[in-house]
Amino acid sequence: MTNGFLPVSPGEMKQAGITQFDFVYIIGDAYVDHPSFGHAIISRVLDAHGYSVGIISQPDWKDPKSIGILGRPRLGFLVAAGNMDSMVNHYTVSRKRRQTDAYTPGGVIGKRPDRATIVYCNLIRRTFKDVPILIGGIEASLRRLAHYDYWSDRLRRSVLLDSGADLLLYGMGERAVIEAADALASGIPVKDITFIDGTVYRSGSVEQVYDGILLPSFEELLADRRSYAESFYTQYQNTDPFSAKPLIEPYPNGLYVIQNPPAKPLTQEEMDQVYDLPYTRTYHPSYEALGGVPAISEVKFSITSSRGCFGGCSFCALTFHQGRILQTRSHESILAEAKQIIRDPEFKGYIHDVGGPTANFRQPACEKQLKRGACVNRQCLFPGPCKNLRADHRDYLQLLQKLRQLPGVKKVFIRSGIRFDYVLADRSSDFLRELCAYHVSGQLKVAPEHVSDKVLEKMGKPPNSVFQQFVKKYEDMNRQLGKKQYLVPYLMSSHPGSTLKEAVALAEYLRDFGSVPEQVQDFYPTPSTLSTCMYYTGLDPRTMEPVYVPKNPHEKAMQRALIQYRDPKNRLLVLEALTKAGRRDLIGYGPKCLIRPVRQKQHQASGSEQKKRHPIRSLHKKKR
Repeated sequence: MTNGFLPVSPGEMKQAGITQFDFVYIIGDAYVDHPSFGHAIISRVLDAHGYSVGIISQPDWKDPKSIGILGRPRLGFLVAAGNMDSMVNHYTVSRKRRQTDAYTPGGVIGKRPDRATIVYCNLIRRTFKDVPILIGGIEASLRRLAHYDYWSDRLRRSVLLDSGADLLLYGMGERAVIEAADALASGIPVKDITFIDGTVYRSGSVEQVYDGILLPSFEELLADRRSYAESFYTQYQNTDPFSAKPLIEPYPNGLYVIQNPPAKPLTQEEMDQVYDLPYTRTYHPSYEALGGVPAISEVKFSITSSRGCFGGCSFCALTFHQGRILQTRSHESILAEAKQIIRDPEFKGYIHDVGGPTANFRQPACEKQLKRGACVNRQCLFPGPCKNLRADHRDYLQLLQKLRQLPGVKKVFIRSGIRFDYVLADRSSDFLRELCAYHVSGQLKVAPEHVSDKVLEKMGKPPNSVFQQFVKKYEDMNRQLGKKQYLVPYLMSSHPGSTLKEAVALAEYLRDFGSVPEQVQDFYPTPSTLSTCMYYTGLDPRTMEPVYVPKNPHEKAMQRALIQYRDPKNRLLVLEALTKAGRRDLIGYGPKCLIRPVRQKQHQASGSEQKKRHPIRSLHKKKR
């Protein structure tokens, strides 16, 4: 097992005494050896199993030689675009180019290509024609079958086909990558590795597939959006490792893309082994002169306690990637990591987070999940908590108490978010009491996302009345504790189901709640979510009923402006939105009004476009 960083250059390769790597790992991020980075986990797991791994970080995709600097690997190339989908990493929801990349040294944008998985694989094939290529990570995982691509506004084939890779590993990947490595090491040709859970492969035959489900062909999907909605929901119902069946997606010329069922969840012992590996917990020293890697600041003093989420939000891809079954680390493993953090010279006494996709999930939703899996046609918390749900925070509370008692720890924050409906489902108020007493610093961020029950239903979120109940309990608890602490709601505009009417209702709620959000999350259609399927098809795949989808950029701008109606630069958009929604009663001087009436003179002079057209005139006015 390697202590210190894995080799990233011929010099480090020679220093390690390696003449040929078993695997060369191409990654779209900077090399950060921290367990919050997927490439760090996969490379460390392989290393712990005796496989040598060399890492090529952010190769120059315009130069084929950049792929070959560590030579030909003995078993294969591994390729991952990075901790984020490369298109999300590069573009905002309005498809504008981002200015920075937190996963690149110095935050510089443009060090990885668009659709990085495809580009890197094609680059490998130009130099190494016959070396097996295995792809994974979030980009490959969520594009494993035909998917809607927001940036090109069309359906795309499985990324396995467009990349030319031999095998796709989806989900978190620890089990699948070791099974694949062992198979390759034993001499099995990569084309015959068709038996590993958590993988996708292509084939000219389906005779080897037992009890598989035949999905609509790619041509059918292109021709009929309803077929895509039906196909997607079949995929959604086959994301559980205990009940899922193989999925078969036909393509032209007798080609099939075949998805095996997901890999089984890791046991607690296995989770501990993964997170107890000798990570250096920072970026490679070669990046120091470039300003380091900004993304490390968010996770350096944070601890992952769990993975998986049974929350089932429609706009979240966790169901397709980590799954709905909770996997947790032991207290001992987490405390050992906390002691490592405390020894860091830069540690100031504050653990930034202890959580996962949802911080207060620390056990499977019910007892049956670890034996029979998550229910195919039922959610654990939506539309209300299942009668079999175990809403119990005792284990999480004990963990937080142990962390607070460690010498050198001043405060333990919870920043990865809590499910307020799960808090309410717990009959005990102990967690809420300790949350308010010890783990909130003035403000608690929560994600009601919207106030319209119509939109919340599409989001897979609880009704607004549930959030209101939580608000009251939170306020009452802080009052009991003698604390002045506030809630900061995360909200989303333009989600499928939201018309201007619902957007106005959200603005009215913010008026009454007294919240002024600095940022608004506009719905971003990313691959493999129920919401993205709604966006593309105009159908709710759960019911096949039509759903309104705001797609016009101007309407989306109005919905966004309504949430930030207090911002003067949004005045004209808010005025237009209220007029179109038939809510001019909210324009005026009364306590319930959102904006004041706009005079004709103001209307003519306001707006950034007016200033852009007449910069000299604006300047003269300021001088006067």
